[in-house]
Amino acid sequence: MKFVQELHYLLALPEGYDADTSRRWPLLIFLHGSGESGTDLSKVKIHGPPKLVEEGKKFPFIVVSPQAPPQMGWQEEILYQLIQDIKRTQRVDKSRVYLTGLSMGGYGTWELAMKHPEEFAAIAPVCGGGDTSTAWKLRNLPVWNFHGAKDDVVFPIQSTNMVNAARRYNPAVKYTLYPEANHNSWDLTYDNDSLYTWMLAHKKFTYTEAPISATALKSYVGIYVGPDKDTVRLSMENGQLMASPGNEKFALKAAGNDLFFFQPDEPLDVRFMRTKGRVTSFLFMGREKRLFRKVK
Repeated sequence: MKFVQELHYLLALPEGYDADTSRRWPLLIFLHGSGESGTDLSKVKIHGPPKLVEEGKKFPFIVVSPQAPPQMGWQEEILYQLIQDIKRTQRVDKSRVYLTGLSMGGYGTWELAMKHPEEFAAIAPVCGGGDTSTAWKLRNLPVWNFHGAKDDVVFPIQSTNMVNAARRYNPAVKYTLYPEANHNSWDLTYDNDSLYTWMLAHKKFTYTEAPISATALKSYVGIYVGPDKDTVRLSMENGQLMASPGNEKFALKAAGNDLFFFQPDEPLDVRFMRTKGRVTSFLFMGREKRLFRKVK
């Protein structure tokens, strides 16, 4: 027996999409609020980018606006599969995929971005909130958050808490709090072209390898023990720092002072910490965050 869940969506192609079949375009994903859930796809046009498209606005994006099934909310893995399907079937510039949403969609924006930060070039949650304990996953992702100071449906503290948590790892996170706006802060947000200009200024983050001296590399060599007593050995081979968890072996590439990565486009990195100049531990940040202490 096979279970299939359908997710319907509005698709708006940019002007000129058919004129040049070799050109790839930015993709904007919009997540609506709870009031637009259901089976009537026209309801998705009530607010946000699909409303503006309906009114005649020409976006320089492929705009995809899915509709959440009734009483189910946004499900991150289904949205992820939708994005993969759009990238397969439309001419998407994979380095410029943007995510935004309002109210329930603001929550969905935070959660989907923390689940799959590698998918997006930038995100813009509007009057939402999320799990502050996983905000560190947004450390490399441009974020511009919006909320109305007089919002009595989703209180502004929901946004403030997320922004503060994300800024611990990503100080560049932007936050616009409209002093007179209530829950409909999305009107001011989506009517302002500066949001779309800001989005288009960003491409998906990739790590860049930086030069590092052999002396610096040697300072990281040693044995490290994690929270579950699992051991990682760091060694040098042919001028390259190698990590050996168990019988596996991976090359670590320097991105800067005490920061290393595995692959340029994967959100996995290792951040070394020092006490009085000596390396004492490293923090592995990937799908989870784990601290390894140097024991030898």
